[in-house]
Amino acid sequence: MSGAKILKISPMSNDESKWVALDKIEYQDQSGKKRVWEMCHRTSRKGDCDAVAIFCILSATKDKPRETLLVSQFRPPVGKLTFEFPAGLIDENETAEQAAVRELKEETGYFGVPRDTSPIIYSDPGLTNANMKLVVMDVDRSLEVNQNVVAVPDEGEFIDVFHIPIDNLYSFLIEKEKTTHAVDARLLHFAYGLCVASKL
Repeated sequence: MSGAKILKISPMSNDESKWVALDKIEYQDQSGKKRVWEMCHRTSRKGDCDAVAIFCILSATKDKPRETLLVSQFRPPVGKLTFEFPAGLIDENETAEQAAVRELKEETGYFGVPRDTSPIIYSDPGLTNANMKLVVMDVDRSLEVNQNVVAVPDEGEFIDVFHIPIDNLYSFLIEKEKTTHAVDARLLHFAYGLCVASKL
């Protein structure tokens, strides 16, 4: 993935775009003044939620602590490698939990069981109405299905999978942000929340 790079950035009209579109919102603020806001939205939404992100908990073994999985991939909008939760869009007639099971298997090769699901949350509400749910999943490493796992990413996805001890998640991300990677804000906020909670 180190060979990925930006070749050109140019304007695009909504007629050309496949996944997102730009909108003009005309609204009235609390004082009664009419205003205009620019936003983009996903054109792929099939229900009330666009996507899932997955915080998975890999069971401890005799020689490994509890770990979570992160994915690293080149993201053209930021022009560099990123660390993110495993994630993906929800297909038509698919629940968030079903999407999470599917995406975890595709991106990491692991089979997980959903434990909990967040309500719908918004990724960047000043820019877009794109939304998601966070699904917490348990991955039992003793199961046969989780031995010698092989990821099956979609065409055009070049993903590296990292096993990170949960207790070291925040320090790992901070170190990588200083050296090689951009870090997804939702992931870093989550990791920092775990760090803060452990000190309360």
